[in-house]
Amino acid sequence: MVQRLLPGAHICRRSFNSSAIIKSSALTLKEALENVIPKKRDAVKKLKACYGSTFVGPITISSVLGGMRGNQSMFWQGTSLDPEHGIKFQGLTIEECQNRLPNTGIDGDNFLPESMLWLLMTGGVPTFQQAASFRKELAIRGRKLPHYTEKVLSSLPKDMHPMTQLAIGLASMNKGSLFATNYQKGLIGKMEFWKDTLEDSLNLIASLPLLTGRIYSNITNEGHPLGQYSEEVDWCTNICSLLGMTNGTNSSNTCNLTSQQSLDFINLMRLYTGIHVDHEGGNVSAHTTHLVGSALSDPYLSYSSGIMGLAGPLHGLAAQEVVRFLIEMNSNISSIAREQEIKDYLWKILNSNRVIPGYGHAVLRKPDPRFTAMLEFAQKRPIEFENDKNVLLMQKLAEIAPKVLLEHGKSKNPFPNVDSASGILFYHYGSGNYYSLPSFLGVQGPWDP
Repeated sequence: MVQRLLPGAHICRRSFNSSAIIKSSALTLKEALENVIPKKRDAVKKLKACYGSTFVGPITISSVLGGMRGNQSMFWQGTSLDPEHGIKFQGLTIEECQNRLPNTGIDGDNFLPESMLWLLMTGGVPTFQQAASFRKELAIRGRKLPHYTEKVLSSLPKDMHPMTQLAIGLASMNKGSLFATNYQKGLIGKMEFWKDTLEDSLNLIASLPLLTGRIYSNITNEGHPLGQYSEEVDWCTNICSLLGMTNGTNSSNTCNLTSQQSLDFINLMRLYTGIHVDHEGGNVSAHTTHLVGSALSDPYLSYSSGIMGLAGPLHGLAAQEVVRFLIEMNSNISSIAREQEIKDYLWKILNSNRVIPGYGHAVLRKPDPRFTAMLEFAQKRPIEFENDKNVLLMQKLAEIAPKVLLEHGKSKNPFPNVDSASGILFYHYGSGNYYSLPSFLGVQGPWDP
């Protein structure tokens, strides 16, 4: 019934057919939303009127004590997470998104995260022209950080955790919130909240390249810029340039990447951010963002709170934990080729009541398709990774660890999740200090405001 009234909405773990997604016309994002929002409001009214007293499902003491895991208790649109098939974005699999969402058209085989944002917000696949126009809009919006945010970031200790710095920087931008200002002045009514929220959200998303670049330079380069911002490139290219990780005039190229490596790193960033934009809303960061937002906190405060949740080792820092694990494991085994030695090491971890980081998932019962996408990125570049023993170990563990976990018998999902591959691929391209990884991995979920 929910699906009938609100295609793309999820209370249970179902998704609508991707054929229902129709390309928009030449509308801007705001114009597209002005068409979509009234229809969604009407559908929600009908849902409440027709099925408001309908029971969704049972709730047990065990599920309550377990943090409501598995309960059908959250209304969600945009993405669905199926235990067998993994994540879908408005009904599209990752592979379908790769085939249908616009990319730059010149330098990448991965879709632009800007295209994914459009899809999630409107339910429609943007045209190439719409994606290009929206990319340009975000680039213009993000060309300068507020001076007070620059001042706050400059005052922070360089050894403060990057996720803490990101949360502080985002919260400081609350001073310029259009929604907070107009709400306090009584200038907007409830039915118009979305317009100022949209403006703040787009400005927040647009600011992330400069924010993460500034934090990364604080940690690694005494606060001196590692690159320059450009209104002529996409969101991820700006992120990579400001990290000093591109081969071009806008970046210091601190890791001496070749032109191909630079392009690969940008495409890795596009892939990573594109497939992390949403995950059905029940995870810590997305749920926290929406919970804080439900109090009418503006997007800057809401997303800052989500980043604090993301900073936990069981959530966003999992990728960092995997990098540490792979490096430590490689230092304790004689060769990746020795499978028994790897198995023995894994059993030693499990028998000491520790977990193998990067394996298992709260919902999935099959391999995470996001991991598969990251693995395929590496497999398409065999020469690049042939001498990286950490990436090679990551690939080897994907074959061995599930068998060990199955034999151990305590894991409902023994398969690798996305964290088992993402951090180590970024580490390969030159982030020599895995402590600094979260400063740019924190851009993974900016769409929730």
